[in-house]
Amino acid sequence: MNEQMRNQYFPDTVSAPGETLEEILIERGMSQTELAERAGRPKKTINEIVKGKAAITPETALQLERVLGIPAGFWIAREQNYRESLARAREAVEFEKQADWLNQVPYRAMVKLGWIPEHREKARQLEEVLRFFGVASPSSWQGVWGTESPSFRRSSAFESEPGAVVAWLRKGELEANGQETAEYNADTFKRSLERVRSLTRQLPEDFTSVVTRECNEAGVCVAFVPELAGTRVWGATRWLTTSRALIQLSLRYKMDDHLWFTFFHEAGHILLHGRRDVFLEGEKREEDEKESEADAFAQEWLVPQSKYRVFCRLGAFSCAAVSRFAFELGIAPGIVVGRLQHDGHLDRTQCNNLKKKVDWVFDRR
Repeated sequence: MNEQMRNQYFPDTVSAPGETLEEILIERGMSQTELAERAGRPKKTINEIVKGKAAITPETALQLERVLGIPAGFWIAREQNYRESLARAREAVEFEKQADWLNQVPYRAMVKLGWIPEHREKARQLEEVLRFFGVASPSSWQGVWGTESPSFRRSSAFESEPGAVVAWLRKGELEANGQETAEYNADTFKRSLERVRSLTRQLPEDFTSVVTRECNEAGVCVAFVPELAGTRVWGATRWLTTSRALIQLSLRYKMDDHLWFTFFHEAGHILLHGRRDVFLEGEKREEDEKESEADAFAQEWLVPQSKYRVFCRLGAFSCAAVSRFAFELGIAPGIVVGRLQHDGHLDRTQCNNLKKKVDWVFDRR
């Protein structure tokens, strides 16, 4: 939510503009009949405005301006604020009836992470959640983000905690909206990947901003979003527009080998696959041809297969040998360790000292 909307105050009740009109008439000693005659309006209309039964139209506001000397804009604004107040009151009643819907999303965790403000009243909390998702009602949420949405039915990652997954995805979308990007260009993106690969060996503290900046120049947004309980998702790829893609990462395991493999895997989806696909990587990842292609893409970019085969044939898998091989490749040794562990050349407990822990500081404004 932008800061202006966050700080905006909506009073619980707003008096009808007719009350103000009645106070002015009493103050001036003018009857409703006299006002009607001076304004050229039926007395019934003036009486209904005073009682709040009829609205002050722009034409009536102009007439009141000429008769009472009070600007038309004042009356129009009072009427608008009053009608908005009535609409909000009706909506609050409906939201109270639908408050149980909040159980479909992890709103308490979202509050804790600073994604949405906290409210004691369930109706206000529901309003904040809907605003976060960019929808007007729970039924709208169901169509855009729920099981009815064809975009998000495709992955089994939604089976356990769909509300948590879509909240995580939405946060990534909001983060991407704050990034300025060029139009997508595949060649520029490949050059960006080369520069990102070179970061892995000497990982800067601000690596998230460096990676984001490099990819933005190629038309790709990168959002680092902490996982919510129940998501068990560490990466996602989708196209926000036909010229703007999004890679979203959770740093679920917070180790450099997993981070970089996931990043290059998602990059593979962007370069190899369609712009209507939505890819989610997690514990329940569906194995299919596209996922296998993205795996192969990441493996080749990080540890080229030709060089990897030569190293494996030598059979020297000591931590020192792994470090030398990683130095020759120009990548972090933890990436090589992760690859060797995945392929069974190293036990999951071996050479873990070569991996680096990665994390980042979140802006919770």
